This record gives sequence, structure tokens and C-alpha cells, in this order.
Amino acid sequence: MNTAPVGVAIIGAGVISKQYLDNLTQFPDIQVCMVTDLHPEVAKARAHEYGIATYGPPELALKHPDVEIIVNLTIPTAHVEIDRAAIRAGKHVFSEKPIALDRQSARALLNEADEAGLRVGCAPDTFLGAGLQTARRAIMRGDIGVPLTALTLFQTHGPEVWHPNPAFLFKHGAGPLFDIGPYYLTALAQCLGSFRRVAAVGSQSRATRVIRSGPKTGEVFDVEVPTHVSVLAQFDGGVSSTSILSFDSPRTRTGFVEITGTEAVLSVPDPDFFDGKLRITRTGDDDWIDIPTTGPTNGRGIGVLDMARSIRGGVPHRASGQLAYHVLDTMVSIEEAVESGTYVDVASSAPKSAPLPEEWAPNTATLF
Repeated sequence: MNTAPVGVAIIGAGVISKQYLDNLTQFPDIQVCMVTDLHPEVAKARAHEYGIATYGPPELALKHPDVEIIVNLTIPTAHVEIDRAAIRAGKHVFSEKPIALDRQSARALLNEADEAGLRVGCAPDTFLGAGLQTARRAIMRGDIGVPLTALTLFQTHGPEVWHPNPAFLFKHGAGPLFDIGPYYLTALAQCLGSFRRVAAVGSQSRATRVIRSGPKTGEVFDVEVPTHVSVLAQFDGGVSSTSILSFDSPRTRTGFVEITGTEAVLSVPDPDFFDGKLRITRTGDDDWIDIPTTGPTNGRGIGVLDMARSIRGGVPHRASGQLAYHVLDTMVSIEEAVESGTYVDVASSAPKSAPLPEEWAPNTATLF
């Protein structure tokens, strides 16, 4: 078995790249070979920030002989194009979410990777953090009895309040459904199983928005997608969930996930983060009881590390392209339900993966 650290390259040196590099540069099983971007000055600045010697345009990452995994942090509309270029260059790829904007291009990507014997991974990897891993173990142990229902809430004014360049978050392939939905839908799929059918309504509060932070403050941009979506979903086995995803609320309420079973209710940590408070209340209890969480809390990049270790070990990785495809299939089905006003079946299934071992340690070298 190859015991060398796995070489990775970043394509896309924007805001999210900092969170990835904070972690990837600290994992001994990972070697960050280079940072690339369409804008060379952006790649250079980010590379220098982390002491990475090599930087440049994306083509350099695709040609670098030591790069095994391309970490694709570009905007959603570029995900498939970059991912397929990586596969054709003989690289595994881990992409930011969503994996694609439609089922057909996502399926073509996964088929191409399978034919090449290469792997596709995709964010979110937050479900690998201590919070959701502990929640999943609690459900599997039967702590809440038989799961029955779930409720999730994400409500904010919108990312134009804080993001310096938010227009892309209101275009096709984004909005609260495609930008935030992957966190909540992935968490639900991990805890409850595959989505089977969905119904939904959506709305758009206004046709334009104004940037409220950074150098573009005051600029007006168009809104192309629903900015509020309400979803009713049913899973394998009959479990149901109700979810709100909204960029239209003056009051912020995020990270709300409750899973109700026959014996108890589990309050699950915010699926946008890797840790948080996990609590349970049982029939007859007046108060919540805290459940200590165990597992990694490092942050974004854990999915890349699990993928790298899995490549070396010849075992499936957890934040897989198949899981990302199921979440995409569910989101597209939600879009179709909004447009049709009817239930829409979800044809795909989420792969079942083993929970991370409680002792899984990102900052420990394991490949020697």
C-alpha cells in the first residue's frame, strides 16, 4: 500500500477556501501541493497566506504529477465542468456542493468517474463531525425509539447582509434550497435514510437585492430563484419531515433540527457545523438532557481526509458522489414539486455508510 500523504490541489481560492486550507494544511495524511484560481493574484495571495509555494491557473493543478485529489471550490455553475476535467486528467475529485445543477450532468460525471476507476466526493462533510456522528449513533442505538418525524428550520434575511459578492447565491443552482439545503437534507438522509417523495411550495419576496457589506456595498443584483421554500418529505419506512429554507426572514433561526421518535425527541446540532449541543428529552421529562459528543470537530476538509485515507485503504469514502447525487435528486424533485404543486417521487437512494469510529483523529498520521 502507498503510505505517502495524499497530494491535493485547490481549484477556487475564494471565501470558502480559507476554511478548507485551515484544516487541510494541518492534516499529516494530506499534502496541499498548490492553490489555483482563474484569477492568479487571488491564488497567489491565498497560497502565500498558508505558506504554499505553488500557485497559478487551474490547468496547473490538472497536470501536477503529485496531485491525486482536486478540491473543487468554484461556484456551483462550474462544478461539473471542473470535476469532469479533473477526472479526464486522471484525478479523484472532491467538490463543494451541490455536485451539479441537474440530474443528467451529475449522472454523467459519476459514470465517467466509474469508468475511469476514480472517485467523486462532495460537500457537505459536516455530517462527519462530532455533532451529527453522535446523533446518528444515538438513533442507531435506539435512544429515541423508532424514528417518526423530523423538523428543520433555516431562516435568515439572506447572505447579501454579510457576503461581499453574494449575487451568485441568488442565481439558478443556489438560493436557500441549493445553497443551504444540502446541509439539512444530508443530515436527514444520514439519520433517517433515503428520501422517497417530496411536496413543496416556494416564493420570492423581491426581484432584486442590495449588497450590504464589502467593497460592492450598495450594488443591486437580480434574484432568479425562490428565496423561501417549505418542504414536506417522506423517507423509506414512512418517516416524514417538515423543513423551511428561507432567505426572507427578518429574524434569524438557523440550525434547528429535531428528530422525534416513539420514546424521545433528539435536538440535533446545526448541520452547517461540525459540533454543537446534542440534547434529548423523553416522554414525561420537563427538561432537555445533554448528550456528550465524540468525534472530529476540525471543520471543512474532513471529507477530503476521509476520502484520502479511503483511497489508500481501498474502502468506500463517506461523503460520496452517490450521496451527493441523492441530495441533488431530492432538491431537483423539490423544485419540480414547487412548479407542479404535486408530490414528486425521488428515484435515487442514499448509500449506507458506517459511522466514523469514535477514535477517528484527523490530526494523527495513519498512512505510515
